[in-house]
Amino acid sequence: MCKIVDYGQFMYHLKKKEKQSRRSTQVIKELKMSHKISIHDYNVRLNHAKKFLSKKFKVKITIVFRGREIVYRDGLGMDMVFRFLKDIEEYGIKDNDIVKSGRNLSVLINPK
Repeated sequence: MCKIVDYGQFMYHLKKKEKQSRRSTQVIKELKMSHKISIHDYNVRLNHAKKFLSKKFKVKITIVFRGREIVYRDGLGMDMVFRFLKDIEEYGIKDNDIVKSGRNLSVLINPK
C-alpha cells in the first residue's frame, strides 16, 4: 500500500530540520582571573579549561585588572596569557589575537 504524505506536514518538518542545522550549538566557557592569582587557583582554572576543551567547548580566558593595576596589563598580564596558552597548548589553540578591551585582556581558545 502507498502512504499518503501531507505536503504541509512535510514542509513543516523540512523547515524544522533546516532551522535546527543552522542553529549555533557552540558553547563558550569563560574563565576569569587576575594577574596576581595564586598558584593553586591558577591550576584550578587550568584544569577547568582542560576539561572544557576535552568536551569540545570553546574557552575564553579573561584577565581582569582593577584600579591602578591597569599599568600591568602589557607586562604581567600578557605574561600570564602567554603562560596559560603554553600550558594549554596540547588541548587547544588560540582562535584570535589577544583582545585588550577596557580593563580586561581576553583570548579565545578552540579545542584541537
